Amino acid sequence: MELCDSLSSFKDQPPWILALSALGLLSLLKPSIAALRWLFVSFIRPGKNLARYGSWAVVTGATDGIGRAIAFQLARRGFGLALVGRSPDKLREVSAAIRDKHSDARVETVLIDFAGDLVQGVAMLKKAIAGMDVGILVNNAGMSYPYAKYLHEADEELIKDLIMVNVEGLTRVTHAVLPGMVERKRGAILNIGSGAAIVIPSDPLYDVYAASKAYVDQFSKCLHVEYKDKGIAVQCQVPLYVATKMASIRRSSFFVPSAETYARAALRWIGYEPRCTPYWPHSLIWALISLLPEAVVDKWRLRFCLQIRKRGIQKELKAKEQ
Repeated sequence: MELCDSLSSFKDQPPWILALSALGLLSLLKPSIAALRWLFVSFIRPGKNLARYGSWAVVTGATDGIGRAIAFQLARRGFGLALVGRSPDKLREVSAAIRDKHSDARVETVLIDFAGDLVQGVAMLKKAIAGMDVGILVNNAGMSYPYAKYLHEADEELIKDLIMVNVEGLTRVTHAVLPGMVERKRGAILNIGSGAAIVIPSDPLYDVYAASKAYVDQFSKCLHVEYKDKGIAVQCQVPLYVATKMASIRRSSFFVPSAETYARAALRWIGYEPRCTPYWPHSLIWALISLLPEAVVDKWRLRFCLQIRKRGIQKELKAKEQ
């Protein structure tokens, strides 16, 4: 009887009170739903069957770091590999290492200097993959600053190379591989972005690098919309720090995974959201940063990057003295 009286009393409330009550309930449900979804996609949701995209994978920047680790993971899953890099010696080394670990691995190599003659390099790539059932493209080749610098301190060669490698190279390789995927009506493109462009509000002293990675994110989102109805999944992954040579981090930790740990997580997310952070501790950092005022994050990031700049200058001066 008391429950019926309570419900009747609730129904008799003015509409604006009912509306506010509903909004209050939704505001409580929204974070709960978001938390449940995060738990599901991070720990429960299975990875897709990548073999359904095709039998070959093209991996750029395959001789070091994340690209190398992803190549090994794809070889373990039985993919043929077309490895793209700028060093013949490193390409031979990684090919031999993959074949040593997976004796039946199919490995081809393509020499492209992304800061050099891209037109000729991409023409070689087209020739190498002609007739291949390329199901996965991993655009991992990228470069950053040697250390944090103000824009006026960066030389023109560095700026040119950053744009060529991170923007033009990725675009041209994608343009070369896409037609085969469209013809076969299947494929997955994985573009490696950066938290410098998405997670933090700004990345001072790394502005050209951060802006080039923002291009990767928007390029990926547009391609996702363009090609999802053609059976092609396009995704930009947004890692934070990973223990690689480019990041100048040698030791891995809980929040800074090894390239191998990141690669395992990366493959599990291919084919899902157009933008994601596959290594779950990185998503915790992203959530924390999103709660802070931009001015606070900007101030912290500038101070952090100025410390990197100071160490970089000291290292450069010491090298000149020797």
